[in-house]
Amino acid sequence: MSAARDPRPLTGEPLALDLLNTRWNREGVTQDLLTDTEGLAVWLAANGLDGTRAGDEDTLRHLRESREAIRVAVDGSPAEGAPLVDAVLAHGRIRARLTAEGAAEEPEFADPSWGPAWLAARNYLKLLAEAPERIRPCAHETCVLHFYDTSRNGTRRWCSMAACGNRAKASRHYARSKES
Repeated sequence: MSAARDPRPLTGEPLALDLLNTRWNREGVTQDLLTDTEGLAVWLAANGLDGTRAGDEDTLRHLRESREAIRVAVDGSPAEGAPLVDAVLAHGRIRARLTAEGAAEEPEFADPSWGPAWLAARNYLKLLAEAPERIRPCAHETCVLHFYDTSRNGTRRWCSMAACGNRAKASRHYARSKES
């Protein structure tokens, strides 16, 4: 059975931000993909994690905990979010190995239901190490989505130019035309 279509307006962001983006606004109403295991299956499939042994209520609960921890760290302060993110990271570790192909690192979890949540929290640390200033919320006042700015000059403002960027441009145009 294949997962249902992903209804979110922004997908394809790094894992940590993609997890944050499982909440979005549609016509003034907050939507949440992670309300049930069906939405969980959609998110796992969208991120190539549907082959894991995850997909139950425990995985869903752990992912919600990870999402909240990352949200507090991104939208609040690192000091506030650090203990929450660390609590998620305490459920897994990186195992260094030497394979026929060379050095390798593999995540390990005592409880596989923590796997997706741990991977998202670990990805957040990676983004912080690479370029924390590129982790951004959308500039539109009603949008709750986040993105990792990969533009060359680092000046992206909108989750999507077609959606939020266009709404802002239309709003400015309307205000100018109303003045004249």
